[in-house]
Amino acid sequence: MSKREEKSATNVTIVDAGGDTARVLKEDDVLLAELGYKSEFKREFSLVETIAFAFSIMGVVASVSSTYSFPLESGGHVGMVWGWFIPCFFVMTVAASMAEMVSSMPTSAGLYYFSAKLAPPRWSALASWITGWANITGQVTLVCSIDFTCAQMITSAITVGSDGTVVPSDGATYGILLAILFSHGIVCSAATRVLARLNLFYVIVNGEGDETVGTTIAAIASLLVYSGDNRVSTRDAFTLFQNNTGWSNNGWAFLLAFTAPMWTLTGYDSAAHISEEVSNAQYTAPIAILVGVFGTQALGWLLFIAASFATSSVTDILGTDLPLPMGQLFLNVLGKRGMLAIWSFIIVVQYVTGAAQGVDASRVVFAFARDNALPGSRWWKKVNPHTLTPVNAVWFVMIGAAVCGLLGFSAAALSSLAGAAVIGLYVSYATPIFLRITSGRNKLVPGTFTLGRWYMPIGIVAVSWVTFIVILLLFPPSQAPTAPSMNYAVVLIMGVFIFASISWVLSAHKWFHGPISNVHDGVVEKEL
Repeated sequence: MSKREEKSATNVTIVDAGGDTARVLKEDDVLLAELGYKSEFKREFSLVETIAFAFSIMGVVASVSSTYSFPLESGGHVGMVWGWFIPCFFVMTVAASMAEMVSSMPTSAGLYYFSAKLAPPRWSALASWITGWANITGQVTLVCSIDFTCAQMITSAITVGSDGTVVPSDGATYGILLAILFSHGIVCSAATRVLARLNLFYVIVNGEGDETVGTTIAAIASLLVYSGDNRVSTRDAFTLFQNNTGWSNNGWAFLLAFTAPMWTLTGYDSAAHISEEVSNAQYTAPIAILVGVFGTQALGWLLFIAASFATSSVTDILGTDLPLPMGQLFLNVLGKRGMLAIWSFIIVVQYVTGAAQGVDASRVVFAFARDNALPGSRWWKKVNPHTLTPVNAVWFVMIGAAVCGLLGFSAAALSSLAGAAVIGLYVSYATPIFLRITSGRNKLVPGTFTLGRWYMPIGIVAVSWVTFIVILLLFPPSQAPTAPSMNYAVVLIMGVFIFASISWVLSAHKWFHGPISNVHDGVVEKEL
């Protein structure tokens, strides 16, 4: 039994500074107190609900529908099938490394807390600062990109439903985005109990229930069955390569197809950020990460294989007037009524995905503000006394996402938002993993889930992969980009990087010392 298990095996009492009150905490809250934080949320997420939450943020069918254009341009059928399959192995190394750290330190502070604890003492605060800002950047841009594609799905439905007589403008799309963000602000401000039940509903809609045939399975079946004689051969579905990117090098063009799985397979750190609302967090959170990532990878690959078989002409699909080419594929295969029927379910999935991501992002903002690392932290770290959720942090996220949504007036909006989200999040994922395999080799106290001696090779692969993918996603979609078509991910990332760097040099290094315990002056002692 480890030292941590010995501590958690018995109840402890935390006495406040005045000595007037005391309360016996459950094991989860004992561990949280050992990590330096008092329990402020109700622990109402079960194992199934936590897995559903991690899964919901990745939203298989909606995410594939949103990112179908990336592999379509970057390799055609080969891009769809193998552009998804190859990155899955590397992403799993990142997920496994993260699961180990979450099991050891289940706190909503998550990644930047891990960095602080695993870095050398001299660099602890800086490592935490970099990780926190990278994660918040990724979280907010991911909320925006999810809700932006949800808005595009709605405009696609309007266009198809009106037979092309009504084509919403960029301004109308942005207006729909604002409406979605506003509704998500209300949903994400709800009590934890409501959010947990919402994610069980998502599981049913998305097809992860034991006997429920949901939207993902329906999409796979419909594309395979109703494409009929228009299906391409098995050989073409798996091996036909077409480069429509504007890059002359076919190998480089194929690599750009990795954007689809990398954007989809993000946000699984959500299990860490809600770990203070989870029962048996040391076990539940890492399992949710691993099951969520693997399930998304498997279903996503099957869906892209089905899409590859159903795509009779890559060129024709890319020439669609709809914002999202997947809408055109469903229209070609299922006709107007069939497309609108399944598309409506996909919109629901994307909407719930955005809501789950909004919850995740708000918990990151709350945790970072709790350690006074954000401008106006005293506002963002407040917990609403009625819902017991960080309502102010929720609206911080929604307003930030609305500002990022102004990129919707750019032709490269989706690729820019997707790139910024992936870069921000994966930099925050890789930083504590890098510290784990360097300065933090002997600092991690194993939790319920541990990689054992395999943490080193797995960590090396994970960090190497993230380094590669970040460089890849900073490149423009073609060799000769114009102002409307350039990759604005570098603008978003560099803007935050410059702000955070200047803040650190001029001020933050004096007062930010990493995660701050809010157990205050209480003492922890065994119950007699």
